[in-house]
Amino acid sequence: MMRREKLAIANIYVPVKRRATLKPDTVREIAQSMLEVGQTTPILVRRDGERFVLVQGLHRLEACKALGEESIFAYLEESIFAYLVQAQRH
Repeated sequence: MMRREKLAIANIYVPVKRRATLKPDTVREIAQSMLEVGQTTPILVRRDGERFVLVQGLHRLEACKALGEESIFAYLEESIFAYLVQAQRH
């Protein structure tokens, strides 16, 4: 299950391979859309210690950065380990 949260952009790490797929024209289009209607689809991240690692949504993240935003809506992908621990408690 994923939870929707508002995260600080500064706490989101983008892997090098993912950064290589960035398309500036797509970032501009998404930024324009965000100005008109806001962020409609959260990005997807996973926790890695104190930071978050981007799983999906590079162009949305970069559009928010381009607009000067300090935070972004994201779905937090929870590990299967967290589910197993909760199941054992019941």
